[in-house]
Amino acid sequence: MIGYIKGEIAELDADSALIITDSGVGFEVLISGTARSQLEGKKEGALYTSMQVREDGVTLYGFSSIEEKRMFLQLTSVSGVGPKLGIAVLSTLTVADVAMAIATSNIKKLATVKGMGKKTAERIIVDLREKMGSAEIPASDGTVILPPADGDEDAIVALMTLGFTRAECTKAISKAKSQGAKSVEDILYFALRSM
Repeated sequence: MIGYIKGEIAELDADSALIITDSGVGFEVLISGTARSQLEGKKEGALYTSMQVREDGVTLYGFSSIEEKRMFLQLTSVSGVGPKLGIAVLSTLTVADVAMAIATSNIKKLATVKGMGKKTAERIIVDLREKMGSAEIPASDGTVILPPADGDEDAIVALMTLGFTRAECTKAISKAKSQGAKSVEDILYFALRSM
């Protein structure tokens, strides 16, 4: 199995790259939007890859990071989510956005991906929520968002009644807890200050 390639970028299209290794072998790789932006304008590049073997051929899918590759493998483990939809998800949303959407059951966020229906988004959430629920989620600003604990539901409901979305509430509560808030009152105080 080919898990990583590095070499000269011979060709870069909207959804694929041709990378020639030092041995002179060229690999055509279908890539995510993040991987494409990482390779753009460079003469050499590297990708984490996932090789998919099917009846009609062998396809390499390329990713900018090991986390992106792991998310792709999680997504494609869900019934009804093939590699093309997995790549579409990661071309539309960041790994952190996908993880947060799953952890907070944000169907609307996942359904923004072209080709993703509401039922498929629901299936992804149901199948992967437990796996994502126990994981730390990297935020776009570099901090780590912890998924809500069971006791945080009161704070989430209180903030949602003020008009905030569940995802906003979860992120704010995580930040409040990272600042030392423990009681529901303290969590709400710190969360409201950060919103």
